Amino acid sequence: MRPMKAVSMRHDLTGWVRARWALLITGPHRERGMSTTEYAVGTIAACAFAALLFKVVTSSEVQQMITALINRALTVAG
Repeated sequence: MRPMKAVSMRHDLTGWVRARWALLITGPHRERGMSTTEYAVGTIAACAFAALLFKVVTSSEVQQMITALINRALTVAG
């Protein structure tokens, strides 16, 4: 009687693993990644943001503010 119970438990576990795997593969969360189109749009948006950030940081007003901030920090530090 004992070996039959062990085989039954193993069969139940195998069935559970198969059911769990099937749920993971075909479940509602199977589309978690981005598609090629989404990658393209995301890349274009990232490049546009980088260009905007570069333009802001290299503007004369921002460079003057950064230079003044560094000079002030060096003066305070001694």
